[in-house]
Amino acid sequence: MSPRRRGGRRPVTVRITGIERLRERLASLDTEVIQGLKDGVKASAEAVREETSRTVRHDSGNLSQTVDVRYEEEGLVAHVGWFDDPEFYAHFAENGTRSFPAQPSLRPALEAERGRYRARLTEAVRRALR
Repeated sequence: MSPRRRGGRRPVTVRITGIERLRERLASLDTEVIQGLKDGVKASAEAVREETSRTVRHDSGNLSQTVDVRYEEEGLVAHVGWFDDPEFYAHFAENGTRSFPAQPSLRPALEAERGRYRARLTEAVRRALR
């Protein structure tokens, strides 16, 4: 279970199943292919970070400057968002409140990249195989 944040809010998360099977399949791939996949993940994560930074609500400018990317699984998994307590209000800007309308930036950036993600990974692997 995810840890609770200040005010009882939980971070928004996605659970990916089948990761063990994926790890087994990745272990059999050539190192250049794995590096190509990592490059594709990084390019997509940076594209989401940049678009989010560009479109996020700019009250103080803090959210646009602190959106970040963190990597796991040796670069094969990327998390984009705000990770520190001073940016807790990013949740309110993204989802809105009763008195404040939502002004999403992270979700639209992710949706825009979703269509390019597969092409980025395919191209990165093709480059690695040349």
